[in-house]
Amino acid sequence: MIRSMKNSAAAIGFLAISFSAAAADVKLGRSFEPKDVLSVGQVLESPAQYVGKTVQVKGKVTEVCLAMGCWMSLTDADGHLLRVQVDHEGAIVFPKSAIGKVAIAEGKLGREELTQKEAIAAAEHEATENKRKFDASTIKTGKVVYEISGTGAVILDQ
Repeated sequence: MIRSMKNSAAAIGFLAISFSAAAADVKLGRSFEPKDVLSVGQVLESPAQYVGKTVQVKGKVTEVCLAMGCWMSLTDADGHLLRVQVDHEGAIVFPKSAIGKVAIAEGKLGREELTQKEAIAAAEHEATENKRKFDASTIKTGKVVYEISGTGAVILDQ
């Protein structure tokens, strides 16, 4: 009995090691070494200094494009939100399984001013892609949007 318990414990330990070895970070797009990684909040607190520059941003994945996997949204503990859009179609496909995990994305930060009409069109498009209801009356003005043109990302296995 004790011998079979030892064998069972050894088997369970082996399975745990095998499972943890099988779980790994998921690397997407162009590979990069994480260095000088910023939080979403750090970028959005003073975005002007990062616009047009390559940045690495870390945050929790809250949403992924369900239609094509062409973008993901990252957030931080303070609720700041930043979208990572694939720099060109097919370069990266963000998996739905990334939602709820922490990711580091690399790419150029861009800034775009949207009119009210453009903001409505963008929000409607996003709602359609993700099969959500959309109410245009909730968008009263234009807005400035900051977005990373992503070239690579790592979905961390934590």
